[in-house]
Amino acid sequence: MHARVSVTWGYKAPEGTGDTHYSIMRGTRTNLIIKQGKEENYKPVLYIEPVNKKDADFEKDLNEALQTVQAQFPGVVIEKTAKGWRTVVPEKYNTGHEAHFGQVTESYLKYLKEGKLPDWEVPNMITKYYITTSALELAKKSAAK
Repeated sequence: MHARVSVTWGYKAPEGTGDTHYSIMRGTRTNLIIKQGKEENYKPVLYIEPVNKKDADFEKDLNEALQTVQAQFPGVVIEKTAKGWRTVVPEKYNTGHEAHFGQVTESYLKYLKEGKLPDWEVPNMITKYYITTSALELAKKSAAK
């Protein structure tokens, strides 16, 4: 697995603009791209771009997956673009940064009170600590040479 992270953070957005963001997650069948710039009115938008344009089942599989999303979040749709699809999320789901921070804090306090991590977080934590402890061991071996 290869990963690259590059972050530029400005204390304040340039005059007449808003927060910007760009990230890409590359997969075997699709690239998921989040853009938040002028074209998106400075709101984050998820773009879905197939890796193989000749993947005959991709659109069918994407629409099946979308049905699962729509079951929990009615109104979420995708629009065809030149490179793939753009997700359109109804405004009712836009809680804003501050409200989202509050939701995350509530979840954290709930898990803290229960004294355990959520089930979905456990494999993530195991992976994170395996990687970091393995990297530390490797760094110590390299430094000793």
